[in-house]
Amino acid sequence: MSSDVYVLDANVFIEASRRYYAFDLAPGFWSSLIQHAKDSRIISIDRIKQELERGKDELAEWVKHDFQEAFASTHDADILDSYRNIMSWVNSHSQFSDAAKADFASGADGWLIAFAQAKTCIVVTHEVPSAEAKRKVPIPNICMAFHVPFIDTFEMLRRLRVKFV
Repeated sequence: MSSDVYVLDANVFIEASRRYYAFDLAPGFWSSLIQHAKDSRIISIDRIKQELERGKDELAEWVKHDFQEAFASTHDADILDSYRNIMSWVNSHSQFSDAAKADFASGADGWLIAFAQAKTCIVVTHEVPSAEAKRKVPIPNICMAFHVPFIDTFEMLRRLRVKFV
């Protein structure tokens, strides 16, 4: 069995809670996240936690009470170095609008990728690569540029051999 570590984007939590793995419909999904976090297979980062806690919903409560230990700090020197390189790359590409660059710089996405690169993790996101992206800097585009592996939630669940019975 692989010992890969998966670092989750905010959209993994948000989409699951609002749609296909709502807390009342699929409690096993949320339990599996907690268990795999305890086993050091699933994590996210402090900046994603901040985004999720701003919500006034069941997800924000779950983050605060059930998953709070699974968010890693982005303050290590290797993460900061990686983040600087990512931001330099983003800012040097005219494909992205200035607004997209500013949005990327103010959000957690760059930090998520920097963490994954520095700590050799796999990014889990629902975003997909886009050659035409101008108004948003897609996580997969940056991952590909920096050789950071990325997958979606369903592939992560398969790799972790999660089964809902």
